[in-house]
Amino acid sequence: MDMSSAFSTLNWWAIIVAAVSAFLAGWVWFSPMLFEHRWMKVSGMSPEKVKNANMGKTFGGAFFLTLLASINLGMFLGPQSTLAFGIAAGAAAGIGWIAPAIGVVYLFEQRPLAQWFINAGYWVVTFVIMGAIIGAWH
Repeated sequence: MDMSSAFSTLNWWAIIVAAVSAFLAGWVWFSPMLFEHRWMKVSGMSPEKVKNANMGKTFGGAFFLTLLASINLGMFLGPQSTLAFGIAAGAAAGIGWIAPAIGVVYLFEQRPLAQWFINAGYWVVTFVIMGAIIGAWH
């Protein structure tokens, strides 16, 4: 399959919803319900830093990058994917590609192991959710 065919077979609504799902997952993951306080401590963030950030740049950039990841996952899954394959592929991508890549960077930057678990865990969960959405939505 060539690239133009691969793009034409993508379910763009599923891709967009999958990208948005990353924000919903992050809203829960990095909230007081789960890891907000621990993440702020290990990452050196504070409510003041968050408040003073350029939210347009942060959220706009994050959406663009998450959309790119969602498109890539959709191309990887293909048009004949299923819910089960989407979940499995999302887990494999998160555990086998994303978490190790983040881990290598964190080792060289000497970041805390807890920060890796929080951030890599978020991406594993996010890729499972995105894979489920893209895999199931035909």
